[in-house]
Amino acid sequence: MEKCCSTTPEKPDTKGHKHNHAEGDGHDHDGHDHSHDSGDQTVFQMFLPAIISFIILLLGIAFDNYIKPAWFTGWVRLVWFLAAYIPVGFPVLKDAYKSIIKGDVFSEFFLMSIATIGAFAIGEYPEGVAVMLFYAVGEVFQSMAVTRAKGNIKALLDQRPDEVTVMENNQPKTMKAKEAKIGDVIQLKPGEKLALDGELLSDSASFNTAALTGESKPDTKNKGEIVLAGMINMNSIALVKVNTAYEDSKLSKILELVQNATAQKAPTELFIRKFAKVYTPIVVFLAIGICLLPYFFVSDYQFRDWLYRALIFLVISCPCALVISIPLGYFGGIGAASRNGILFKGSNFLDSIAEIQNVVMDKTGTMTEGVFKVQEVSISPEFNKEEILQLVNVLESKSTHPVATAIHNYVGEINHSIPLENVEEIAGHGLKATINGKELLVGNFKLMDKFNIRYDLNHSNIVYTVIAVAYDKKFAGYITIADSIKEDAKETVDKLHKMNVKATMLSGDKSTVVKYVADQLGIDNAFGDLLPEDKVNKVKEIKARNQTVTFVGDGVNDAPVVALSDVGIAMGGLGSDATIETADVVIQDDKPSKIPMAINIGKQTKKIVWQNIVLAFAVKAVVLILGAGGLATMWEAVFADVGVALLAILNAVRIQRMKF
Repeated sequence: MEKCCSTTPEKPDTKGHKHNHAEGDGHDHDGHDHSHDSGDQTVFQMFLPAIISFIILLLGIAFDNYIKPAWFTGWVRLVWFLAAYIPVGFPVLKDAYKSIIKGDVFSEFFLMSIATIGAFAIGEYPEGVAVMLFYAVGEVFQSMAVTRAKGNIKALLDQRPDEVTVMENNQPKTMKAKEAKIGDVIQLKPGEKLALDGELLSDSASFNTAALTGESKPDTKNKGEIVLAGMINMNSIALVKVNTAYEDSKLSKILELVQNATAQKAPTELFIRKFAKVYTPIVVFLAIGICLLPYFFVSDYQFRDWLYRALIFLVISCPCALVISIPLGYFGGIGAASRNGILFKGSNFLDSIAEIQNVVMDKTGTMTEGVFKVQEVSISPEFNKEEILQLVNVLESKSTHPVATAIHNYVGEINHSIPLENVEEIAGHGLKATINGKELLVGNFKLMDKFNIRYDLNHSNIVYTVIAVAYDKKFAGYITIADSIKEDAKETVDKLHKMNVKATMLSGDKSTVVKYVADQLGIDNAFGDLLPEDKVNKVKEIKARNQTVTFVGDGVNDAPVVALSDVGIAMGGLGSDATIETADVVIQDDKPSKIPMAINIGKQTKKIVWQNIVLAFAVKAVVLILGAGGLATMWEAVFADVGVALLAILNAVRIQRMKF
């Protein structure tokens, strides 16, 4: 069926996947173009034609069977039931005509038209009206389901306000968000949504980022940090300097990504569409055969009886339940994922991720915070721990190394009253200074060796980065610095194991650190000291065993591995535009626990899709056989078509209510 199967030109991306960027092609993104497009109509307006038809039909049946007025015969009876038929039948007849003009003869509209017109031709007026009435009601429910699925996603993502308050000569001026230029300063009041990406000029501000990340906890940003469209200012007035055009904002890209997601069809969906294009004409010719062929084989052949059977066969055979509910199932899966801060670039990746056997992950920024923190402080008892830490803090303040930042964050405010003299940075070793005539050394153990400081410690066994401290020619102790493990990282690996998915960690960090993190998390295999090409080779080894792989990383440095994997997942979608471009799935809030959630959403979506396929085929097969044998009436046919379609749709939208 062209109406359900039409596609727009596709362009391959660097991974060999296809992205459909067609806009405004006049088709719903779920792949089904509804004859009863809901637009801005209320529910009552959508159901009004069906209500009018239903009332006239009920009166007609009452006249036929109970009241039986003398005038209700012949052309009066025909006109009455035609009046019941037109409100629901005319839109379908119009769509059938449009389909035929476009060269698509065998559309669902054509099937319903010939079935109902045929019913009128043999005098079965009430049944002809009933079939079209139930079909119209089904179409309205389908439209409502699709509109709701789209509305859920759009409400979650398209959070951009139309207007912004721009400061001009220290005076607030309201203008359209699209007209704001890069460099403009936006005033954001408490409770207002930010319309464009920018840099925070205020000292600090708290934002609700739920629209972007699904995370309800407020996120505090400091002066100079990037804030994104869709974030809601929580407390005080904030000033933001625009750094990205309206159409290029992160939220615009995410919204476009989700709107285009259903253009990338899953194999199941593509198969059903191809199947429908072949299946429908076959059914039409079979119906003609059911009507005419018995003439040659049945002695008491009655054309009217066999035409009625053929019409029933046509109504039952309409593949609506499959063609609508399957795309709707995938659309629901994409919507459920979006609501949880996971963006799928297409329904094909929902299918792929459901079959994943191996999750290969980066370490830094994926399973760890990517921010160095002090892990352990070991100071000899003969020294005052607080005093030594204050000395180390003031000396490290002369360095820009991330280690210095970690120590400052741990110790706190720098005591500038400490008299530092002769500060010297020794390349590859550390820092040296004199305090009150005493020498202070802070650096690695090569620095201790260089100045002949004796220490009783096997530092090679320590997995973290170690900062050694000596004061007044004596070894004072050490501080270990490490990238801390994300709080949900262990839970992530446990959930993957429950799904029988193996976890492998690949990192460029030193092997001892990688092994330690992997042991802490219970990861199956871990490899450190790897270059990007080494990571590619490790993934190739897994694929050589005919196993499916998803790679989770930053999506930029790891582009070769992302390209090689079956599904590439990028952490930190809010951090990098390149991430959104490279990966198949984007996790917006950096939480590794979203990896098993994404796999689970894929599995649940696939399960619902297959439930619908089995339901539709089973019911239709039974009623088709009964219809061809003369044992089913138009009422059973209506159930097999509209009833099954509605059941399948209700099943498909169920995924949007699931908790993952």
